[in-house]
Amino acid sequence: MPAVTVDDILVLPRAAEPAATAAERAVISVTTAPTGYEGEGFPVRRAFAGVDMRALDPFIHLDQMGEVEYAPGEPKGTPWHPHRGFETVTYMIDGVLDHSDSHGGGGSITDGDTQWMTAGGGILHIEAPPEEVVVSGGLFHGLQLWVNLPSRLKMTDPRYQDIGRGEVTLLSSSDGGALLRVIAGDVAGHSGPGATHTPISLVHATLAPGAQLRLPWRPDFNALVYTLAGSGGAGSDRHPIETGRLAVFGPGDAVTVRADERQESRSPQLDVLILGGQPIREPVAAYGPFVMNTRHELLQAVEDFRSGRFGGIPAEPRPGHGVL
Repeated sequence: MPAVTVDDILVLPRAAEPAATAAERAVISVTTAPTGYEGEGFPVRRAFAGVDMRALDPFIHLDQMGEVEYAPGEPKGTPWHPHRGFETVTYMIDGVLDHSDSHGGGGSITDGDTQWMTAGGGILHIEAPPEEVVVSGGLFHGLQLWVNLPSRLKMTDPRYQDIGRGEVTLLSSSDGGALLRVIAGDVAGHSGPGATHTPISLVHATLAPGAQLRLPWRPDFNALVYTLAGSGGAGSDRHPIETGRLAVFGPGDAVTVRADERQESRSPQLDVLILGGQPIREPVAAYGPFVMNTRHELLQAVEDFRSGRFGGIPAEPRPGHGVL
């Protein structure tokens, strides 16, 4: 799980520890993601399955894509499909994925890159491995997160952000035992490059065996920790976490994660996604690729899609897109 790495973590800026008076957030639930398939058949873990949506707000959906080693001819993506009412965040840890959409956005993301697509009032897009990857096969591992938009921004103009691996903010924990990649939001006084309509923070952290990471966390944000690989404990009570488990935290000012002293050889460190955001606290009406506030708005979204109001599919695919 390389994503973004550094030769010497000790040269990085340090993430400040929470204040001595900070209230530790307790873990209120730990769930295990069931497995399934998405798009044209690539395996995923449904990280938010079985979790109360009120605890997730403003997040809607999180899939861990892979980790899978494809044989030649096996890599898969998604066909052209619509979205309205939210933002998609695709973070590639290993492998390559190409994106193209009906509003001219697009590009390739690989090994620590992120694409941030604001669907807003409506967009069509496709995500697929490039042709050379389809031919050769290879490792595929990433995440896709859906971030809700408040009602006043549901119909905002679509937007595409390409966040290269070199743009993420890299930090070390106070003792040098953890590497933090800040993709969006503010973490311990350091900001990530992602521009968000809904206030959130998004961090990929790698903890060495036995290391503890304690971060200050905005009290008006919720707090979630999803385990990508390895094993450890969440919260001061060290609720057990391992690959595919989501820990939901209660209120407070600080979030703590600790890596077990002993890790499996295939996952020598603890990798977690730490995320949180300001709850929107509005009704959610979701149907497939549409996330709105009411059933009427969902019906309108379906009608607008069928009527071609989300834009058209480009006549020619972008260079690098494979034909699946």
